Amino acid sequence: MAQNILIAFDDSENAMRAVEFVARSFKNDCKITLYHVLQDTAALCELQSPELTEYFIAQQGNFCMLEAQKKKLIESGMKQATSLLVEAGFSDGSIKTKIEVKKTGVARDILAASHSGFDIVVMGRRGLSGIKEFFLGSVSQKVFNAAKDVTVVIVN
Repeated sequence: MAQNILIAFDDSENAMRAVEFVARSFKNDCKITLYHVLQDTAALCELQSPELTEYFIAQQGNFCMLEAQKKKLIESGMKQATSLLVEAGFSDGSIKTKIEVKKTGVARDILAASHSGFDIVVMGRRGLSGIKEFFLGSVSQKVFNAAKDVTVVIVN
């Protein structure tokens, strides 16, 4: 039976390692969705408030251009990941990409997406030091700890 796999994807090496893991570890009849939670910064680009500092107002356009560039990087990375999966034998039609604006938090949004018919969530482990990870946590750690109805695979 083909599995439905959600790969939590960003533009990091860890995310690409997660894609490589799926490419070599799962049968190529699986359905795969590359999923990215985009930070909700569009609202900041349109923010026009007298309380804003002069510096923010002066830099607002640059900030918005950076966010647009970040989305392009994600889309480019997803194309690269799709190519890698196709080269591994997955059909192009079985691979989807999905970018959604953050609603409640990156980890919670990944978990919410996983409840729409996915069997497995695969994600890269963030390379934080033990102390930083203990105090700050990471998205992968939060997803792993909060997952109840879906298998989570963390790729190192």
